[in-house]
Amino acid sequence: MLYRTLGRTSLKVSEIGYGAWGIGQVQWLGGSDDESLLALRRAIELGVNFIDTALAYGDGHSEQLVGNLLREIKSKVFIATKIPPKNRVWPARAGTPLSEVFPREYCMQSTEESLRNLKVEQIDLQQFHVWNAEWVDQDEWRRTAEDLKASGKVAHFGVSLTEHDPDSGVGIVGTGLVDVVQVIYNIFDPTAAVNLFPLCAQHNTGVIARVPLDEGGLTGSVTEQTVFDPSDFRAGYFKDNRKKEVEEHVAALKKDLEGVDGTLAETALRFCLAHSAVATVIPGMRRIKTAESSCGVSGKAPLPEDTLACLKSHAWARNFYN
Repeated sequence: MLYRTLGRTSLKVSEIGYGAWGIGQVQWLGGSDDESLLALRRAIELGVNFIDTALAYGDGHSEQLVGNLLREIKSKVFIATKIPPKNRVWPARAGTPLSEVFPREYCMQSTEESLRNLKVEQIDLQQFHVWNAEWVDQDEWRRTAEDLKASGKVAHFGVSLTEHDPDSGVGIVGTGLVDVVQVIYNIFDPTAAVNLFPLCAQHNTGVIARVPLDEGGLTGSVTEQTVFDPSDFRAGYFKDNRKKEVEEHVAALKKDLEGVDGTLAETALRFCLAHSAVATVIPGMRRIKTAESSCGVSGKAPLPEDTLACLKSHAWARNFYN
């Protein structure tokens, strides 16, 4: 496993991190806690030292699983979590006051709850779980971030940006007051590289690349015949004609990748790591074989420039979260 510095935090994080949304046992179905913990343990054995979770993932269940395992194995692993919006609205809606989403006392209480779930005295990275560019000039979020860090309960602070809108983070990164941004970045949506990544490099803001596999679309396993449980998040994400669209786009992608070593999912992770602004990419890994495949990407030779150019031609503007 190779490691990169997460912006100004000075944390040396594994370039393959662990995305812990899928182990929350609410929106992602089909896996058990035991299986998830085996996969997480295996990822750590393979060098993963960065886990991204959130208080909203299973109402704390994901955090609790992570906390229990890390207490047991006693390995040094950096933990990132998130403060859910108080109004529980994802993404943040235009015109919604910051006071309805991230009031200071609520943020403090949420952080205390995460500390208890994770069984730690300090969170390495706390993040707002939504963001609205309209809030950037308001003082309350700034004081919240400063107070959380001053309390010693949070080492670093960041923001998880709105789906498919990386430019919503340009203003807050420009303030120089956030240490890290988390943003969607993958073959289908590489737009963060246009404006956000250069600004992050300028301000030494760490970048966490999320949704590297397009919620499963870039694994090649989603076809028109795929059936998801109605309670599974993916049933909505891949609703209507979307599975067929994904299958067609993936088929075209695979055709252009003939001769490139590795699976489509591995190539998708290598695409993310090819950008120098990215410190870590956080795929979900609920199975041991997925952990082994994902972690095996680290240290591989960079994708050739012609392959990267080909992948960039497969950008696909759409928002399946709507």
